[in-house]
Amino acid sequence: MVVGTTTGPAGPMPERRPRITSDRRRVTVLGATGSIGASTLDLIGRHPDRFDVEALTAHRQADRLAELALAFKPRFVAIADPDRLPELRARLSGTGIAVAGGAAAVVEAADRPADWVMAAIVGMAGLAPTLAALRRGATVAFASKECLVSAGPLMLTVAEQHGATLLPVDSEHNAIFQVLQDQAVDGVERIVLTASGGPFRTWSLEDMARASPAEAVAHPNWSMGAKISVDSATMMNKGLELIEAAYLFDQPSDRISILVHPQSVIHSMVAYCDGSVLAQLGTPDMRTPIAYTLAWPERMPAPSERLDLSTIGRLTFEAPDPGRFPALSLARAALEAGGSAPAVLNAANEVAVAAFLGRRIGFMDIIDVISSTQQSMGTQPLESLDQVTDIDARSRAVADEAVSDRRR
Repeated sequence: MVVGTTTGPAGPMPERRPRITSDRRRVTVLGATGSIGASTLDLIGRHPDRFDVEALTAHRQADRLAELALAFKPRFVAIADPDRLPELRARLSGTGIAVAGGAAAVVEAADRPADWVMAAIVGMAGLAPTLAALRRGATVAFASKECLVSAGPLMLTVAEQHGATLLPVDSEHNAIFQVLQDQAVDGVERIVLTASGGPFRTWSLEDMARASPAEAVAHPNWSMGAKISVDSATMMNKGLELIEAAYLFDQPSDRISILVHPQSVIHSMVAYCDGSVLAQLGTPDMRTPIAYTLAWPERMPAPSERLDLSTIGRLTFEAPDPGRFPALSLARAALEAGGSAPAVLNAANEVAVAAFLGRRIGFMDIIDVISSTQQSMGTQPLESLDQVTDIDARSRAVADEAVSDRRR
């Protein structure tokens, strides 16, 4: 079963199956050393009677992965960078934990027999392991929006074919999922994704043009990795989430809107045809949506700070400024174009953000690189994962050239 609408291509909404809370769940965390992985393991560590760790993976932080392995005693660990494998093996020698390296090893980790898999590998590197978990029919909590943006219809088809369950971890889509659980989807009038506005919400265009990587990753509300923090600063994260929401909840572009809400208390809203608007609220702590997916279809305690609206005092909202945040328009246009357009958008954004973080281009150049890549690549139908991979690779090459043009 796949999280989605009752009638859309994502398949039926998952049923709320009763679960004996004393049952232990076997879990795998893909991307264990990132911020989502750390929050996931924090929750697992607080409930050792409920979870057994099957596998952990990391990109290249061998020391940190070894520390986590020693603490959580997984059966298998994999590091994507094979150059770090000797270090990892040395650290875990004599523990009985199986160790492997390289991209295939990360896929192997996803393919191991875990009931629940956290897919938290940033970017398209997470696509192959996420698909491996879906093909096993596992429950997959996914935090890697880039995979769904680039290959959403194909991912949902694989999940449907193999009886897998996709649970959204992004606070916005998790909020929508919670609101939609017991509601008739055909009564939905509009989905409203909320956005913090990022660190540059009130900055002038001139100041944004001079922004440094350190300023861009200084998110006012959330603790996140560098890439997603820059996406928040450009508001591309919200553009990608717009595409995600369209795929997951079978809604057209014109029925999904974005609203800037600087306090990050309301995580998203669903407006219904009778005039009702339902929202999910909470403090900005990713452990809340992660806990919801870990315990689904039940709930479990999480250590997030409890919401006190009397202390907050007021909640404010504003429309995003399209002039300062053109990423939203680029993403909506890609969604409406369909086919390969979202994959091109995602690939170009990854290249441009990496170039900015590496100080190869300026902050405002990110959008220019994406836009020029979209124009060069055009749009074509996507019918297979091989096509997704090909489009992704070619888009990155075009975006790399666009980055180089801005350095000349």
